[in-house]
Order: sequence, then structure tokens, then C-alpha cells
Amino acid sequence: MNNNQATIDKMQKMRLHGMAEAFRNLQETGKNMKLTIDEVISHLIDSEWDYKHNRRLERLVKSARFRYQASLEDLDYSLDRNLDKNKILRLSDCSWITKGEDILITGPTGVGKSYIGTALGFQACNHGYSVGYYSSSRLFAELEMSKSDGTYLKLMAKIRKHSVLILDDFGLEKLSDISRMGLLEIIEEFHRRKSVIIVAQIPVSLWHDIIGEPTIADAIMDRIVYNSHRIELQGESVRRKMYGID
Repeated sequence: MNNNQATIDKMQKMRLHGMAEAFRNLQETGKNMKLTIDEVISHLIDSEWDYKHNRRLERLVKSARFRYQASLEDLDYSLDRNLDKNKILRLSDCSWITKGEDILITGPTGVGKSYIGTALGFQACNHGYSVGYYSSSRLFAELEMSKSDGTYLKLMAKIRKHSVLILDDFGLEKLSDISRMGLLEIIEEFHRRKSVIIVAQIPVSLWHDIIGEPTIADAIMDRIVYNSHRIELQGESVRRKMYGID
């Protein structure tokens, strides 16, 4: 075994897989002959950094269970839907998560609300934050089921592990007692410590009635509305324009 292979084996045993692959490529291509020692070291460290970052990103994205892939870089600002590019750029650094701030995205069907919410979730994963994506119907169904089978505390513990919770398609139906109390518990847990992204067709002004039970609705709305970034989309359905759907 030559010295180079022994070095690669040691890197692998130390779980420096990105560095090992980069070192192997340098040996095979001969590029190391054109690099200074400082450049070689920098290249190896950058390769290991990228490898670990990409592996962590893959795990976070898989754990988030997004409905589809989305990227802030792919947002189309030419569409007439009241999407503020400067606001999105400010949100792209994810400082809103460290501040425990929320994002509320509203607008009619088909204007890209879920895509924007998901893109912000992917951006959060890219910054190393754990994200949980739920459609409202799925989350509230899980809350109902967990109450009946005794797994409610386990479900809540799973949700609390995330730094960002995305609640999509909120407000399509009024909340039950269990869903309402579950939502209050989640909002209480996340308030000013973590972040929630809520995506809804229903204007924020109507959420109080959707939640029901005025006292609980007041508590939830007070925590999510007055400490949030608002993205209020308008216009016709993007899907209708693209695919000619009536």
C-alpha cells in the first residue's frame, strides 16, 4: 500500500469522506502538482466542508417531508401578484428564525403561496435549521388520532424538535376542540423561540373565526400576527395562466 492510499484510508476511518474523495481526485488528475501546499490544504478542507454541509442538508430536507422542491432563486417576480423581491431577499438570510419571528403567506388559489412557503423552508434547511412541513389537514388529523391512541405527547415532542414549522393550506375548515388546543400548544411552544410559516387562502382577518372559541383564538392570533412578516399575494392563478385551466 502506497503512502497516498494509506492517507486516504486514514481519512475514511476518521469519516473525512469529502476530504478523502478530493485527495483521491487530486492524485488521479495530477492537479496537485500545480497547487501550492496552502492551496491543497484549502481545497481539501473546502471539500470536506461541502460534503458535510450537503449530507446535513439532505437529512434536513428528507426529515422536513416537503411536498415538492422549491427554491428562492427560482421565484418569478415578473408575475403580477404583489410579491416584494426586497422582502424575500431580507428573509433569505434566515435571521427571522434566530429572532423567533413568523411568516404569514396569504392569497387566492394558484398564486404560488405554497411554493414560496416551501422555498423559505428549503432556505432554512440550507442554513442548518430543522424544518417540519405539514398540510393543515394532515397535522390536525394526526393530532386527533394521537389523542385517541395515546401518542399525543410523542407527536408534540416530534414537532417541538423543529426550528421551523410550516403549516400549509390553513383555514380550509374550522378547527375542532382537539385541533384548536393542539395549535395553541404548538404556537405557545414556538412563540419567540422558534418560527412558524402559515400558508392560507383565507385572509388573516378571518382566521379568528376559523380557529373558533374566542379566548383561544385571541391567544393564538396575538402570538402569530403581531410578530410576523406578512406576504399578501394577489392576482390570478399562476397555474391557470400557465396551463389554461379554467
